[in-house]
Amino acid sequence: MPWRSDPFNVNLETRRSAEVPLVDPVTLEQQAATAYLEGRDAESADLWSQAHHEWLRQGNTERAVRSAFWQLFGLLQRGEHARATGWLARAQRLLETIPHDCVERGYLLFPVGLQTIFAGDPARAHDTLAEAAAIGERFHDADLVTLARNAQGRALIRCGQVAEGIRLLDEAMTAVEAGEVCAATAGDVYCSMIEACHETFDMHRAYEWTSALSRWCEAQPSLVAYRGQCLTRRAEMHQLRGAWEAAAQDAEAAADRLSNPPPPQRAVGAALYQRAELHRLRGEFDRAEALYREAGRWISKPHPGLALLRLAQHQVDAALGIIRAQLGEARDVTVRTRILAAAVEIQLVAGDVAAARAAANELSGIAARTPSPLLQAEAAYAEAAVLLAEDQPADAVPALRRSIAAWQQLDAPYGAARAGVLAAEAARRLNDEGTARAELAAAQAIFERLGARPDLAKLRAEPKEGLTARELQVLRLVAQGLTNKAIAEKLFISEKTVARHVANIFMKLGISSRAAAAAYAFQHSLV
Repeated sequence: MPWRSDPFNVNLETRRSAEVPLVDPVTLEQQAATAYLEGRDAESADLWSQAHHEWLRQGNTERAVRSAFWQLFGLLQRGEHARATGWLARAQRLLETIPHDCVERGYLLFPVGLQTIFAGDPARAHDTLAEAAAIGERFHDADLVTLARNAQGRALIRCGQVAEGIRLLDEAMTAVEAGEVCAATAGDVYCSMIEACHETFDMHRAYEWTSALSRWCEAQPSLVAYRGQCLTRRAEMHQLRGAWEAAAQDAEAAADRLSNPPPPQRAVGAALYQRAELHRLRGEFDRAEALYREAGRWISKPHPGLALLRLAQHQVDAALGIIRAQLGEARDVTVRTRILAAAVEIQLVAGDVAAARAAANELSGIAARTPSPLLQAEAAYAEAAVLLAEDQPADAVPALRRSIAAWQQLDAPYGAARAGVLAAEAARRLNDEGTARAELAAAQAIFERLGARPDLAKLRAEPKEGLTARELQVLRLVAQGLTNKAIAEKLFISEKTVARHVANIFMKLGISSRAAAAAYAFQHSLV
């Protein structure tokens, strides 16, 4: 049978009201667990410390090491890595004085494995965590086995063995759902699983486990340690699936819950960023600006929403500068992948088709290695946008079909509507006005339902004169005051081709000067 004297598996109300001498280390552990699960972190840390020292006073080194583990576990959850390292060193020193084998050896391998993952050596971390899981199995300790298996899965994902890593994560989740582990282990494994789904862009699995975590949290109303992270991820799922009002409510609740008491900085930043994203999509730019900046206090860069906000505000040069800097700094594949789609959009508006092509190719390469409908949808959309900019509407149509199909598979109406707008442009340039009108009508209905005001404004400001994507690019650059020669250099085409595009623009718009072209571009929010 698993070791079940852990302090987390007792009714919270019973523990809080229990009146026993504080020198009893078992009761100290129970009170520490209660405080941890209810979000009273400072009190929890103090009680774990008291329990640790009381076990030492009584000569029970193994239980002292166990109390030290839960102390450092809570510190790691809150992002206090220096203090956690100190407690780990203390526990390891005590472990050396125990002459016989014990399960605590496995428990102390778990944080070592995590630190090794963070240090960038997931292969060595996997071996350390496999040893911890083996010790847990030998001592029939479900908590240790579950924690170690979950972390092993995360290590394998970092090694590029995604399928095997997900298998271990699913295995760990079976113990959680079966009620075989304590509340602290369950909450950690739930959140780790959902983080892994986002890391691998597996939105179907993320939605499934986010729903399960929500039910788990709702069944324990006193527990607050994980509800903020849960709400943030649920907000992301709602946004993807078109339930923007519910997403806004969850994101706001997550930010409020995570701000008091303060959890790891990344969790607060993620909640604030999610709120900013929703305001940006709705055209509430001032509120989005404030939230992106507030998120920047907690996370190093608000990727890539701030750049897209600048684009929506028609600050194209600022958007381009931000996204170039983010691409230059991003080394982590997950972070870089989230930036690339935005980079394609911004670079196309700026007229840098060559850079957009490079970003779209990189995104397609990542999508080819990752079986994720989300990545397939974004990569196909980026490819189609670049093909349209390269005056290849016929080649863009199959890519758009793939993108729309993937968005529909994800039940993601906003993504499908944006792809539909590009499909309308491709159809129009192929002289298929019926398809173009149908695609635009469907997209407009979705944007109106969601309240996506910037997208609606683009549809209503769309020139009716049949300008091609390349002609729109040239028009934007003319409006910026560039000469034909400068435009040719920027778009990597001949000056003669630019002159032909300018002539077509003048004819379609019924104008005869570059000043009139610039006025038209500003009137239709093209620059």
